[in-house]
Amino acid sequence: MTDQSKKKSAEPVFDVAQLAAIELFSPKMDESISFFTNLLGMKEAGRSGRSVYLRGYEDPYRYSLKITEHSQAGMGTCTFRASSEQALQRRATVLKDSGLGVGWRGGDLGKGNSYRFKSPDGHDMELVWDVEYAQVAPEDKSPLLNRPSKRPAQGIPVRRLDHVNLLCSNVTKNKDAFLDLLGFRLSEHIVAGDGSEIAAWTRVTSLAHDVAFMLDATGSRGRLHHVCYWYGYPQHLMDVADLFAENNITVEAGPGKHGISQANFLYCIEPGGNRVELFGDAGYLIFDPAWKPITWTEAELARGIIWIGSSLPAEFFRYGTPIVHESVGSVAAE
Repeated sequence: MTDQSKKKSAEPVFDVAQLAAIELFSPKMDESISFFTNLLGMKEAGRSGRSVYLRGYEDPYRYSLKITEHSQAGMGTCTFRASSEQALQRRATVLKDSGLGVGWRGGDLGKGNSYRFKSPDGHDMELVWDVEYAQVAPEDKSPLLNRPSKRPAQGIPVRRLDHVNLLCSNVTKNKDAFLDLLGFRLSEHIVAGDGSEIAAWTRVTSLAHDVAFMLDATGSRGRLHHVCYWYGYPQHLMDVADLFAENNITVEAGPGKHGISQANFLYCIEPGGNRVELFGDAGYLIFDPAWKPITWTEAELARGIIWIGSSLPAEFFRYGTPIVHESVGSVAAE
C-alpha cells in the first residue's frame, strides 16, 4: 500500500487544480432537473442533445452539473480542471503512459478540448484547461463583485460543487492512481485489521477532500456513491430536510456531523436514483504542505463516520449507482 507520508523525496505535483463538474445519468430527467432547480436552487446554463447543464450560484464556471438522460442512474464523466494548458499536456502524457488514458476529446458545452481517462475501476474522467466562465443575466448579477450571481430566491440554494465519492473494488489501487498520476494528496483513510484500506479521502485543494474512494460492499466496479454540494451554514441542512420531507424526497441520513472531514451533512436520493450529499459547512481546511494523513482503524470507524447524529443505514455501504440488485462479490464494508 502506498503511504504518501513516506514519499518525502518526491516533488509535489500541482497540475490538477480542482474538481470542476460532474455528469449524472438519470432515467427521470424532468424529476431530476426539478430537484436540482426547484429545491436546490440551481440555474439552468444550457441544453445540448439529451443533456441539461446546471450551476450553483457560487460555481465559477458555466456549469458544475450535467444531467444526461439515460436508462439508469449513475455517473457519466467527472471533470477536473488543470492548473494551466501546459499542466494539461503534462498530465495527458503521464496518463497515456500509465495505460489509463483514453485520448483527446473535442470541446463540450462551456469547455475546450479535454483529455479523457479512466480510474483503475473504470470511472470515466477528463482533464480540461479551457473553460467558459459563468454567464449571468443582468438581473441575476450580484452587487457583491466577488460572487458570480445573486443568491437565488428559490429552494434552499446550494453554493457550489464540493466533492465526489466513488465506489470501487480496490480502494488502494484507485487512490494510488490519483496520488501518483494526478498529484492528489491523502487527507484521511480507514484501514482494516488486515491492513487493507476501506476508504480514502484525497484532495488537490485545501478542502478536506475533493475525491473520496469507498470500498464497494457489493464487489462491483466503477460505481458512484455520491456527489456533494456545499451550503455554507448548518441551519440550511435543517431547512432543506424540511423541504425534502414536504416534497417526498428520500432523506437517507442526517442532518448529522462526520468525524472524518468534520462536516455537517445530509444524504438524500434524488428522483433519478443518485445519492446527493449536502454540507452545512466546509469541515476543516488543510494548509499544511507536510500534512500527515490521518489513519482511522475499524475500532474507530463508528466515531469517524458519525460524530454527531444517528448511525448510517446498512444500505449506505451497499447502495450506489448504477444500482445492483444482488451482491456480485464477497467484499464486506460494514
